[in-house]
Amino acid sequence: MGYDIAAKTDPESVIDDEWGGMWFLKAPLETDELGITVLELEPNGKGMEHDETESGQEEVYYVVKGTVDVELPDADETVTLEADEAIRLDSGETRQIHNRGDERAKLVLVGAPL
Repeated sequence: MGYDIAAKTDPESVIDDEWGGMWFLKAPLETDELGITVLELEPNGKGMEHDETESGQEEVYYVVKGTVDVELPDADETVTLEADEAIRLDSGETRQIHNRGDERAKLVLVGAPL
């Protein structure tokens, strides 16, 4: 078959409902070189601070709904993204996503190569 279909809720969320939800779609979509994740953060929710130095993958965060701050501690900078905005991050850039808004934020996270 030349394509695969997946829904956000096909895999279990890897974070508690009280913070939102995070669904890894790589396995359901059977991707080889691309990771894709849906992240929803409740107000005051945050993602894990991390970098991708070991994996070597760059990541793109696309905001579907809401506003988030992407903290970049290595650069001593915070980038605010609103709906329909995206950021690309080098693998070695430490990052952490925060929802400091009043509504649930929804993002699509893409990483490659795996």
